[in-house]
Formats: sequence, C-alpha cells, structure tokens
Amino acid sequence: MPQLEAVVANINDLQNGEMRQVSVGETDVLLVRLADKYYALGAYCTHYQAPLAEGVLCDNHVVCPWHNAYFDLTTGEQQEPPGLDSLQKYEVKIEGDRIIVSIPENAAGRRQPNLAEYNPEDKRTFVILGAGAAGAHAAETLRVAGYQGRIVMVTQDDRLPYDRTWLSKDYLTGKVTQDDMPLRSAQFYQDCHIEVWLNKQVVQVDVSSKSISFADGESLQYDALLLATGGKPRQLNVPGSDLQNIFTVRSFADTDRILAAAGNAKRAVVIGSSFIGMEAASGLTQRGLEVTVVSPSTLPFEKILGAEIGKLFQQVHEENGVKFHLGRKATQIEGDGKVEAVVLDNGDRLDADLVVVGIGVQPATEFLQGLELHPKAGSVQVNEYLQAADGVYAAGDIARYPNWRTGEPTRIEHWRVAAQHGRIAAYNMAGQQVKYRGVPIFWTMQFQFPLRYVGHAEQWDEIIFQGDLQQREFMAFYVQGDRVLAAAASQRDTEAAAIVELMRLDRMPAPDELRRPDLDLVELLRS
Repeated sequence: MPQLEAVVANINDLQNGEMRQVSVGETDVLLVRLADKYYALGAYCTHYQAPLAEGVLCDNHVVCPWHNAYFDLTTGEQQEPPGLDSLQKYEVKIEGDRIIVSIPENAAGRRQPNLAEYNPEDKRTFVILGAGAAGAHAAETLRVAGYQGRIVMVTQDDRLPYDRTWLSKDYLTGKVTQDDMPLRSAQFYQDCHIEVWLNKQVVQVDVSSKSISFADGESLQYDALLLATGGKPRQLNVPGSDLQNIFTVRSFADTDRILAAAGNAKRAVVIGSSFIGMEAASGLTQRGLEVTVVSPSTLPFEKILGAEIGKLFQQVHEENGVKFHLGRKATQIEGDGKVEAVVLDNGDRLDADLVVVGIGVQPATEFLQGLELHPKAGSVQVNEYLQAADGVYAAGDIARYPNWRTGEPTRIEHWRVAAQHGRIAAYNMAGQQVKYRGVPIFWTMQFQFPLRYVGHAEQWDEIIFQGDLQQREFMAFYVQGDRVLAAAASQRDTEAAAIVELMRLDRMPAPDELRRPDLDLVELLRS
C-alpha cells in the first residue's frame, strides 16, 4: 500500500507525557512522547470523533475529552468504552532531530480490535440476552478475550445493536440518520461468528437447568449467560393513557413513531423531567413544536444535580420556548381516539397533539427463575465480577453491583456503565478474573447546553462550585463528609476527563483543596 511520509515535529518539541495533533498530508495524527519514545496514532476518538489531543494523558493511555473512552497510546487498543474500535497506529522514525511519521494513503485512523477466530471444535455456547450497550460490547469482548465458541446475542428489537443515546438526542433532532445508528454492520457479526437473533421474546430463563425459553416455543441451552435486558419504560397509568400518540422513548421504533406524529403536530406535552423527558423536550422544540413539561418535581434534576444546576436547565429550556408545570401531576388524558389534551391535578388543561412519557424505567427481569432479585427494584444482584450465579452474569440497567468506591450496592442506568459492564462480564465469562472498578459517566445535550457527570452521589452534604454557572462554564463537586462522590461539568471537558482518572485512581482532592481557585486538576493528575 502506498505510504505518505512527513516530518511532523522536532524531538525537543514534546516532553515526556505530552501529546499534540499533527498532520501528514490531509490526515490528522496524534503524536505522543512516552519514556523518550514517540508514538503516532489516529487523532480522533472512535466514538464521536472527539480530538484526543484535547483529552488527558495518564501513564500510557489517553482519556477522550467528550465521553471518556480510554486508548492505550503504545498500541492504540481501546481500553474503556463507549467506542468500539481501536486507534490505528502509524510508523514513527527519527532522523537526526526530526520526527517522521509514515501512514498509508487514505488512512482511516481507526481499526477493529484484535478478535479471536471462531473454532467449531469449541462446543460451548455463550448467550447474551439483550443487544443494547452491554450486550453489544460483551459480544465483541468475548472474542477479544480469546473465546472461540458459539456466541448468540438475543434481542426483541428488529434491528442490530444501535446507539441508543441518539434516540432522544441527535436522531430526534435530525442531526443523524438511520444509517448512522448501527454500532456494527451485519457483515461484522457474520465475520465474527456472532449470531444475532432479532424479534426474539424471552419468556423464561431457568438458571438451574441453564435453559432459555422463547415465546415462539423454541429453547436454548447455554454454558454461560449474560443478562443484559435493560429497563422497561414506566407507563403512565391515568384515564386516557391508552389513546394514540402517547409515547415512551426506549427503542428505535419509539423514536420513529414520535417523529411520524411530530410531522403533523403543533403542541407536545412531556410528562416527567427525567433526562429522557428533558432531551425529548429539547428535540421536539428544535423540530418546531410548542412543548410543555409536566413534572411533580419542583426543579428538573434537583435530586441528581442539585437546585442550582436544575434551575439552569430550566432556564435554558425556557429561553428556547419550553414551558413548565412543575410540582404538578397528569391525572387524565383527553381525546377522541388520540390525544387532544392533558389534564393536571390542579385542573389545568394543556392542549396536546402528542405526549412523551419520561418517568423512568424498571429492570426487565420478570422472566428469571432461580435468581434472587432485589425485593423492591427487581434488579439482579451481582458480585464485583458481575456474577449472579454459576455461569450467569448481569450487566447494565438491571445489575445491582458493589460500588468499589463506597462499598454500597448500586444500580446505575447509564449507557457507558452498561458498556463497561458488558466488557467486564465478557472477560469473566471467558475465564478471566476481572473486577468491575469503573467510574460511572453520563452526558446530556439539551439545546446547546452540554453536561458531563462523573461518579455517583445519591445524597451529599454540599456542592462546591468552580467557574460561572450563568456563563454555563463550570464544575460542581458533590461532597459527602470529606469525600467527593461525583462531579458535574459544562464546557470543561479536559478537566472532566481528569476527574474520571482521579476517581479511578482514588486520588480526588479533598474538599478544601477544591475550594482553591488556582487548583489545576490536569496538573494534579500529572504530578
């Protein structure tokens, strides 16, 4: 293959532990110096193409500044999701004081991870129930971990695994198309010998007999099983909730139905100020609808992010025309066949052509036999290896796992956490002993207001703020006792990536240090 070659820097231009973006022809390259060696790799994260030079370098890896994927800078291998592909690694040579990088023509900057080949002599069958973030990452990671037996990934959806986070964000607003949504192609799964069973409804998993029964009468025996069935949207239970044009947002089909209804609608009511609800409000407003949010909460996200940030989200929405009825509940939906109005508990009547319900999810675990479930939530209780029973693992929204930072049983409904879980569970299914020690991360974009959230805090004693909330450029640290449990950040992507690493290394500064206006978290990480 023809190669392009260019002098990209002088050997003294970079210090050890430093990286920068350079160019070879029209191709951007990430140049890194580690222990007096130079490495050249694809310049952009394989998830959403974030520039990795704006991320954080720690030890031998880089943390993506947007959604915090990890990549090994010596090999290009992806170490943490949400991306699936690894970085392409390029040839580097030194001539005198010059650093020269060679790349193939039309270099993509990314590559598939190294996957084991299927071996029909391996008679084991590993089954993954669910094809969301946890299931999709687990299926590939089994091959990365060297497993060569049969893999069956089962989903009740009619599509191959896709980026569910876009359903209430960029797909709803029209910034991405159906073609952008799949995580992998059908050819990829065929080449990897990963069977994907679509439109398949599970009716029972019997742990004692290691068997799965399906609604169509089929059954399947497994040697190892990953439960990654995710959550089911909670339904509105009021008179009229069975009318047409009342939607939840969980699947591709859900958002397609919303988009179809929105094309002939003027007014929408969103019931619930969850992240799904608020993102739907943002998306529908950007599509030209008049949107009203109804919620029993006094502020959006107050229990998760605090009053100050909750007020800020409300302000952002109101600036864009969204109206709020907070501290209120919907008691009835009116209409002749389809929605015409939402009636609130104070008697207010809100005209509506469509309704989006975003009042949370519950674990999809009702089909499990022989597993002890959490008595209230119905989640699957797992150990630090994400194991629920002999040969059975659980990941994502349904898994209640021990939080290594606090010791508390924790269940988190985040896309990236599910992806992390899927990877760790797959390594353990394949015979490795890998504990889950991930740092939870989620992100949202509402209108032009982005927020990153790192860690997990169900309650806190105080919030320490750095930056300016009204300028929407800030960090917020959620403190309990003398420990930072979580942080939220907007327009501070590099610092947020540093926080991820500091939490992973258990090196978060004490609250008093965080009050110092001159504290540099990136420099602290390097020290």
